[in-house]
Amino acid sequence: MKFQFNTSFKEKIASHIFLVSALASILFVALICVFLFANGIPAILKIGISDFLFGKEWAPTDEPAVYGIFPMILGSVYVTLGALAIGASIGLLSAIFLARFCSDRMHKLLKPAVELLAGIPSVIYGFFGLVVIVPFVRQNFGGSGASILTASILLGIMILPTIISVSEAALRAVPNSYYEGSLALGATHERSVFFTVLPAATSGIVAGFILGFGRAIGETMAVILVAGNQARMPNGILGGIRTLTANIVLEMGYAADLHREALIATGVVLFTFILIINLMFSILKKRVIQ
Repeated sequence: MKFQFNTSFKEKIASHIFLVSALASILFVALICVFLFANGIPAILKIGISDFLFGKEWAPTDEPAVYGIFPMILGSVYVTLGALAIGASIGLLSAIFLARFCSDRMHKLLKPAVELLAGIPSVIYGFFGLVVIVPFVRQNFGGSGASILTASILLGIMILPTIISVSEAALRAVPNSYYEGSLALGATHERSVFFTVLPAATSGIVAGFILGFGRAIGETMAVILVAGNQARMPNGILGGIRTLTANIVLEMGYAADLHREALIATGVVLFTFILIINLMFSILKKRVIQ
């Protein structure tokens, strides 16, 4: 009886700890939302919703000051979609290889390398992009090298560890009976993997894409070093751009009054944009599963 009482008491303590942790997470998100919207919405209303969201010029030091973030919105979208196209394709194929085609000996070598990519600081990625990718793009494609293409390539590399790890875990979670049943019906190893195991792991793979998307759109330091930081409308994939996150970091240090409020409002737009994208991915994920 004493043992049962102690076990029950410990379970109750643990459940309360988990409850407090969950509530703390919700509280932190709520506080962030309150701070952003309380400081950002008034600035948007002062500037004008249409002028702020669809204005094509950002000139906070001019008289009168102009706060239009549409070029940064497009820059963020283009860079993120480019990174996702590169990272999702390479990452998914890499995950399939690690999960179903790789030998155990090779897996022991490749898996730590993938995990090491996740631990490299973003500023190191930025230096790599500045020294290697920017000159490569400039010499082979033209332009200054600091461009949408360069930023997309670099961010595509940065999101690879997330997509590979989550997708591989999803593929390995599929019951082996699916694969064996496909082989029993006469399918080859490749067809069993791509037409049986892969569809069954769709839910986890989509989750990996969502996490990779969030990493790409929220990245700042690496993008600052390779994207050109030009607050203007994008002019092709070889033109320089400025993303929403880069705009906040570059100007928050000296901004004041409405300029500072406009940067916080930029954070509101980015936060809302990420929420909308996550909601869309969640809806897509449910439809794919059904």
